[in-house]
Amino acid sequence: MVGRELYPLLQCPTCSSRNLAVLEGAVLCGDCLNEYPIHQGYIDLMPRQTEFEYISKYVSEEEHMGEELDYRAMAPPLLAAGVRHRQVRRMLDLQPSDIVFDNACGNGRFGLWNADAARLIVGSDPAVLFADQALAEMTLAQADSRRLPFIDGAFDKALSVDVLEHFPRDVIHDYLTETARVLRPGGRIAIFSNTKEMSPIQPLINVSKRIGRFFVKRGVYDFDREARRKSDHIKALETWDDVEAALVEAGLKPVRVVFWNSLFTSFVEHVLMKLGEAIIVGLRSRQSAGKSAPAAIADQELGAGASAGTQREIVARRAMRRHLTKTSPIYWALYAITLLMELDLWLFGWMRTGPYFVLAEKAEGRYIPAPLPSADNP
Repeated sequence: MVGRELYPLLQCPTCSSRNLAVLEGAVLCGDCLNEYPIHQGYIDLMPRQTEFEYISKYVSEEEHMGEELDYRAMAPPLLAAGVRHRQVRRMLDLQPSDIVFDNACGNGRFGLWNADAARLIVGSDPAVLFADQALAEMTLAQADSRRLPFIDGAFDKALSVDVLEHFPRDVIHDYLTETARVLRPGGRIAIFSNTKEMSPIQPLINVSKRIGRFFVKRGVYDFDREARRKSDHIKALETWDDVEAALVEAGLKPVRVVFWNSLFTSFVEHVLMKLGEAIIVGLRSRQSAGKSAPAAIADQELGAGASAGTQREIVARRAMRRHLTKTSPIYWALYAITLLMELDLWLFGWMRTGPYFVLAEKAEGRYIPAPLPSADNP
């Protein structure tokens, strides 16, 4: 959705001019004369005549990633996504007057889940893998986080979920600096990402992973889709100290941090939910006349572009989504499991580990971000 409330927030992503004209089907920059077309549900605000060295896999392999992500349909905020959503929402403390920015929003689910709590939520991503509901109901832009198409101080708050772990260090610096630029002084951003640090209770967490590997070896399920999704994780910020330094360099002050030591979450993700998916696909396989293999069902529904493991997982998730209404016992069972996973934050959130939630605040007044450290400028 491209509404009128978006236009006052815009500047040209190519030349940073605010001399913009809204035409029928496009926005025109009066200075550099670049046009930015308005598509069904979003506006293309990618910078023109600009080349970046780093290109996300979600952009370079957009069509193939779209097959594997099953991004078009929305589900309620449950399980690991539900934990992320609830913690980010608590940290941001959204108000009805807030204008909020979801930077690298993916299919737009976190923006949609929070739309009821804010005046406006704008999502942007360089890949246009937006959910159908997001296209219909959310303000969306195709944009690059290194050259955001928004004016200084456009937003009261921002969120960033599962983003920083994908970027090399210089891109992280540009991403955070640009996000800080478009926040008003005193504005806050809630971030969820990962470093390479191990949990103090890692041996306990690994028990669930060993159980999961037991079932994988016996062909009950696999983690193909998860491995593919994480295949470009760089984790250039290797420790929490690195995260703090990157935030400060961008003009952002950490206010609060909660770590996600995934004791309960690991059991849910590596054992409980994977066994549930295997059971669902097995039942569907037997119910499908003439088709005994789960992959055959998946091929019929998805095509053969994704791996067999990815196909099985998507089939199971689609079957579950049909029952995720608040009148369904399945919904409330998954909600209870979500609360179980959230215990990891309440009980162990003080112990440093890789996954973290951080709330950071932009300094009051004018600021100049520190330069990115380099060999010449340590």
